[in-house]
Amino acid sequence: MFTAAEAERLIFTLVTSVQETEMLELMGAKHDLMARVLAAPVRSKLDFPHWDNSAMDGYAVRAADMKQLPVTLEIIEEIPAGKRPQKTVNSGQAARIFTGAMMPEGADTVVMQEETTCDGNEVKLLNRTEKRVEQKIEPGTFVRKRGSFSKVGDILLPAGRSLTPAEIALIAAAQQTQVRVYRRPKVAILSTGNELAQANEPLNPGQIVDSNQYALSALVAQTGAIPIPLGIVKDDREAVKAAIASALSQADMVISTGGVSVGDYDYVDDILAELGATLHIRSVAVKPGKPLTVATIDSANADSANADSAKDSANGSANGSVQSRQVYFGLPGNPASAMVGFWRFVAPAIAKLSGRLESDWGPTLVWAEATSELNAGGRRETYLWGQLQAGKDGYQFGRAAGSHSSGNLVNLANTSGLGIVPQGETSIAIGQRVRVLAIR
Repeated sequence: MFTAAEAERLIFTLVTSVQETEMLELMGAKHDLMARVLAAPVRSKLDFPHWDNSAMDGYAVRAADMKQLPVTLEIIEEIPAGKRPQKTVNSGQAARIFTGAMMPEGADTVVMQEETTCDGNEVKLLNRTEKRVEQKIEPGTFVRKRGSFSKVGDILLPAGRSLTPAEIALIAAAQQTQVRVYRRPKVAILSTGNELAQANEPLNPGQIVDSNQYALSALVAQTGAIPIPLGIVKDDREAVKAAIASALSQADMVISTGGVSVGDYDYVDDILAELGATLHIRSVAVKPGKPLTVATIDSANADSANADSAKDSANGSANGSVQSRQVYFGLPGNPASAMVGFWRFVAPAIAKLSGRLESDWGPTLVWAEATSELNAGGRRETYLWGQLQAGKDGYQFGRAAGSHSSGNLVNLANTSGLGIVPQGETSIAIGQRVRVLAIR
């Protein structure tokens, strides 16, 4: 078995980032831009700030006039935000100015209005404390200088940055109405098992709802990729083979659940080999989620394997281009195992596939104080789900109450973190530090 860290490193070597790009309108596609990944750096066409401006409501003055306080200055004009100053501030003069307003010529400092009194066209700069008299007023106080944030030609956002509202706002402020992004990767999802039923179907004895299809589709969408849910495949060898071949023809990555253990109906690994795939991982030393298949297959093999199905080939071509080499993840069928496997291994792989910066590939791991005892068998790295919260002195993590069975979805709901008990350890006591994979 691979350790979790070994499996992660290997997976990153197998995944190739998408290369196809598209231009999107910033306003027309504002909702579609969320979580999209920049395919080219965004460079500044402007200085930020665009001009010297005030960081406070107050008075624009010359620092040289503030060597001795209090002092009274003549107010020569008022400058609201958006108005170009009309006059030059000379010695003994001041301009009433508001936050964000352009600094007038001659002025190099802003005095907050709280440190002044105004009488008609005069303003008195106050001597509020003895310390204030001794303090030298430096030129530039409360002035945001032109280009101090960024200059023309600087890179505002690098290629590989995933877009959030803050990045979208910056692109708009830079007066760029279009942005080049990588296409969204397509991820096919299928579930195997005779015991599975759709959520809207009555359950026969022995059946369960295929919750994995819903969970994994939502998780894939959360990463910014496009989920392609392909539904349930019965435990029939030829049906599973046809479903996998069809999935490979449509998507950059395929995720299946079930069929990767050692049971009589676990066909996935053998079928992948028949389709020309290379199997790299078949199990990992983690709990839950020990059975994990990771394979790669190039598009030539996938097309050959799917050539006997004209319908499947047509479906593939209708969905546009896919990666020349696809990565296949076979996750366990138990819901908790499937989701833990996604959070730990698949989500980072999709991050690389999407073209994100390398620093954004891995899972978000933080240290927290354990607020409940965390127990494990010690043979495998164990993931216990629960609540990750910000405490007074840092993060805190508490294990979800109830059974941590890999088939228990009830206490998996509302999970915000996975507490990790390292391989070789059997417990983490209350108050000790625990590494937590943050998932929300």
